[in-house]
Amino acid sequence: MTDSPLPPEPAAAGADDAVFALHRGGKMEIASTVPLAGPDDLSMAYTPGVARVCEAIAADPARAADLTWVSNTVAVVTDGTAVLGLGDIGPAAAMPVMEGKAVLFKQFGGVDAVPLCLATTDTDEIVDTVVRLAPSFGGVNLEDISAPRCFEIEERLKALLDIPVFHDDQHGTAVVVLAALENALRITGRRHADTRVVISGAGAAGVAVAKILLAAGVTDLAVTDRRGVLHSARGDLTPVKQALAEQTADRTGRTGDLAAVMAGADVYIGVSGGTVPEEVVASMAEDAIVFGLANPNPEVHPDVAHRHARVVATGRSDFPNQINNVLAFPGIFRGAFDVRASSITEGMKLAAAEALAALVGEELSEDHIIPSPFDARVAPAVASAVAEAARRDGVARR
Repeated sequence: MTDSPLPPEPAAAGADDAVFALHRGGKMEIASTVPLAGPDDLSMAYTPGVARVCEAIAADPARAADLTWVSNTVAVVTDGTAVLGLGDIGPAAAMPVMEGKAVLFKQFGGVDAVPLCLATTDTDEIVDTVVRLAPSFGGVNLEDISAPRCFEIEERLKALLDIPVFHDDQHGTAVVVLAALENALRITGRRHADTRVVISGAGAAGVAVAKILLAAGVTDLAVTDRRGVLHSARGDLTPVKQALAEQTADRTGRTGDLAAVMAGADVYIGVSGGTVPEEVVASMAEDAIVFGLANPNPEVHPDVAHRHARVVATGRSDFPNQINNVLAFPGIFRGAFDVRASSITEGMKLAAAEALAALVGEELSEDHIIPSPFDARVAPAVASAVAEAARRDGVARR
């Protein structure tokens, strides 16, 4: 019996490696918001003064929202099973990403966040753990949990909790994709109802993107996985894929593989990885729109896409039109927290996308269909739109 080859060792970090230097000791800390300069400060921040605050909350639990940090704090929860493009790397290796998510919440939305990397992949255990921790948080951001478990975990938590629960890999991606697509459609003179869209990938992001496009008015939509277009005649679909098939290809009669549905399509959205052959991209309609969002290697490289499409977007920062979730999740939670929303509705997500798209304004062009994450207007605009939508949808509590 021969030994199995060992996986390659990660590149060693040299003393001058800036990325490792930045991460050494972690990227975040807890800081006090009150002075602790002497005995009087201490007696109010801790014993004996804090006991009076505890008694007030015990008498009226709703006061915790005003007298603690709970109403402005989100739990960033993962089990480490679908981290970036790295896959199932476990909770310890997922922590740098969750720390990063937490600091983005604070930097871009003024939202405090605590990363929680759970040492279980059992759906029941994850749900039970988050429910037990929920009194310490104003919302829950699920992150990097593999499909299809991520769908069930989110739905069960939404049913059990009266605080916002949001799987960013699904809905953050969907919001930013819709915002970018709205502007791409404007450039190419298309309407939702007349646009043929193909989504490659039926995981967390693909399912959520499909749902938000349907909600926005797209009617001719095909979603593909490794076996081709999702449609009910296949007989091998999960419940999530079956429900999506009934809303998409079952209504248009589209079947076949990716190449078959790409021919004549107006829009391609890739959230699956892999590579789409250039001849397939070339078969799309004139003035096509191509979003290749796999990172770091888009399904259609921008150089290839630009030969056949008018508007091109990726998930990378080194090309124009980056589809980056940081444009969405800080402002969405900021807006939800500002009105103490009990949930995040479809209307709130659509409002976030509309606000993002509108920020581009007169600067709209083929290479500028979405604002920069560093545009200071982004989070406030998204938060305001989300808060107003929460009031319309009846989930705002103030």
